[in-house]
Amino acid sequence: KEASSPSLGKDRADTVIIGGGCVGVSLAYHLAKAGLKDVVLLEKSELTAGSTWHAAGLTTYFHPGINLKKIHAYSIKLYEKLEEETGQPVGFHQPGSIRIASTPTRVDEFKYQMTRAGWHPTEQYLITPEKVQELFPLLNMDKVLAGLYNPGDGHIDPYSLTMALAAGARKYGAQLNYPVQVTKLNSRSDGTWEVETPLGIIQAKRIVNTAGFWARDIGKMIGLQHPLIPVHHQYIVTSTVPEVKALKTELPVIRDLEGSYYLRQERDGLLFGPYESEEKMKLQESWVTNGVPPGFGKELFESDLDRIMEHIEAAMEMVPVLRKADIVNTIAGPITYSPDILPMVGPHQGVRNYWVAIGFGYGIIHAGGMGKYLSDWILEGEPPFDLIEVDPNRYGKWTTTEYTAAKARESYGFNNIVGYPKEERFAGRPTERTSGLYDLLKSKCSMGFHAGWEQPHWFYKPGDETGYKPSFRRTNWFVPVGREYKQVMEKVGVIDLSPFGKFKVKGTDSVKLLDHLFANVVPKVGSTNISHMLTPRGKVYAELTVSQMYPGEFMLVTGSGSELHDLRWIEEEITRGGYKVEIENMTDEMGVLSVAGPYARQVLQKLTKEDLSDASFKFLQCRHLKLSNIAVTAIRISYTGELGWELYHRKEDSVPLYSAIMEAGQKEGIDDFGTYALNALRLEKGFRAWGAEMNCDTNPLEAGLEYFVKLNKAADFIGKQALKQIKEKGLKRRLVYLTLETDNIDPEGNESVWHNGKARTIVIGNTTSGCFSYGAQQSLAFAYVPMELSKVGQKLEVELLGKNYPATIIQEPLVLTEPTRMRLQRKGESPKI
Repeated sequence: KEASSPSLGKDRADTVIIGGGCVGVSLAYHLAKAGLKDVVLLEKSELTAGSTWHAAGLTTYFHPGINLKKIHAYSIKLYEKLEEETGQPVGFHQPGSIRIASTPTRVDEFKYQMTRAGWHPTEQYLITPEKVQELFPLLNMDKVLAGLYNPGDGHIDPYSLTMALAAGARKYGAQLNYPVQVTKLNSRSDGTWEVETPLGIIQAKRIVNTAGFWARDIGKMIGLQHPLIPVHHQYIVTSTVPEVKALKTELPVIRDLEGSYYLRQERDGLLFGPYESEEKMKLQESWVTNGVPPGFGKELFESDLDRIMEHIEAAMEMVPVLRKADIVNTIAGPITYSPDILPMVGPHQGVRNYWVAIGFGYGIIHAGGMGKYLSDWILEGEPPFDLIEVDPNRYGKWTTTEYTAAKARESYGFNNIVGYPKEERFAGRPTERTSGLYDLLKSKCSMGFHAGWEQPHWFYKPGDETGYKPSFRRTNWFVPVGREYKQVMEKVGVIDLSPFGKFKVKGTDSVKLLDHLFANVVPKVGSTNISHMLTPRGKVYAELTVSQMYPGEFMLVTGSGSELHDLRWIEEEITRGGYKVEIENMTDEMGVLSVAGPYARQVLQKLTKEDLSDASFKFLQCRHLKLSNIAVTAIRISYTGELGWELYHRKEDSVPLYSAIMEAGQKEGIDDFGTYALNALRLEKGFRAWGAEMNCDTNPLEAGLEYFVKLNKAADFIGKQALKQIKEKGLKRRLVYLTLETDNIDPEGNESVWHNGKARTIVIGNTTSGCFSYGAQQSLAFAYVPMELSKVGQKLEVELLGKNYPATIIQEPLVLTEPTRMRLQRKGESPKI
């Protein structure tokens, strides 16, 4: 055991890391190894106190998320060589792991996951019951239909891992100080921090909160309420089991998903850990309201076997030797959960130079990769790849303690639930973040959850099968969405887009700021354009619509999930460049209705004296006007690609505005449509979506966004130089547009794309999004493929649920947008619809 060093050693640091669990120590190791001087870690008791020391230590390559797999893979590769690098044993076992499918739906889920595995370098196989039994001979095979096998998986000793990372951190020059408690955090006007401790003050350029279940207490010091809650997680260790002892090789870890537990070999016995249902599992809610009790460090909770009895029975049925085994140890310790189980990693909006790596439900497998990810981001000013799903700014003021508790319960209980496409989870909903139309629409539609908001996915009509019916194939929303698609293409539809992130920017430097932030030109007064913020390396950080309402006064609009993600980036740039600009977040105060379809103008014209004709109110123009005496900011733009306007208004005006529009459109047969139909409409028009076709993993040239990127504009926008180099070198891959010959199944995005070459059929790329095209009556998808396979007419295959379907690259778009059709008509050409 290491001797502690309760001293500060220095009064200044580049980075102060608060918390000495495996995540904090990994960050210290990675920053120091990358050459950052003055890395100081402060731990209030001793390294590994909190959740690290009692973790079961599982490591797996598996993750349903695309980029989180990269985090898992990096961690495992690091752990494999850590002992050699640091001289510290880490107790790493890699017997592999098997997820067990014992229902046909679960087999579908495994096929769905395998579809996403082809374009990833980590080994993963769908295996037969015979192979499962060969690898784990002690299983009762009665219910086993298939296994999902990751050969490189296993488990590691969390204490040894943390100590090895600590040894590495010291070797490269980081200081790890404990026991040193942080008592106060003061932010200074220049963006630096004073970190107060009983031993003195350290001044830091930035601080990183890696404090585990103390992370809330650290956040409170600076007025933040991090949505975290400790969960009681129990696992059991047995005495020696003769049948286990007799084995020649270590058993793989198994995860019995229907039984909702993991089970692995621990020496000559077994270790078994269940996830109870949301009704039975236990939260440590008192810690949320009163803080963690002083002195709590390496303590445990009292175990409660009654709570996990049904899981013990399921495990004894699946692994019969467990029946005779004696329990020698029951561990019940706190694990911190965020509402969606995913950690919160990155810089925090609203506070300068405050970073977090908190809320780790699976800290051991995430520690290595997240330490590297965060270290790269801190040192290089942008993330190494896109992980918006762990962005701390996905939560906001709407994330109350009640919501966090309800979601943590659900997430813990749903740990091993079937992961469907388009998944919805209903605990804690609705939040306070409902649009003005929520009460009016909630009984008429299936609602989806977007960044705290409720938003209609699709609407019910008499005879429809209502409610949320998830499936890997076409399900109850398929026909209604086609109806809504037709509504917009042939008549006129209304959609609630209130969840959009909406910012007002004004001030003497506003034009200068936006010219530096965006790759597009700044729109003229009364005009709107689509603009992209790029990272210094030329990746797509965000896509927004920018409207100049008055000279120097702008409205910026982004997607619901990007609100604080984008706001943080803009605020940071304002501070860095010293721009004289005010930015105001109007997201919660403003409602948005979009009216789209061939009769959109006819309907809206009835409500205003303003001339809405094409000559007077052109595509991509914006202006303030009154509709039925309600003030709106109207932009002639529509993500459907049809004639349409987005109408921004005060949230309290949503119901009267919606009612007036619906009333005015009776003759034209007006009706509602939801986000599923919107997605089908945008895909047919070839519109890209941020988070799918473009993100921090893609540059705008390969994504086909050249039209919006003005490399010849005078301003030196962020990413301009990098993009020039990318253009000079030439692209290696590009986004293509595919039609697919499928049956009762459609692409979603992230599926493997195969090519039947001369030698063999190989994976050459991946889809980014897809759907059924109601216009062409076949499946449609965007995909990234190598340049040499990107020509129109190229035959490829897309894997869906374990089967490869023929796909053909076609000229995009499938359907021309309304403004393009109008332009062609004026030239006397007949446009395709």
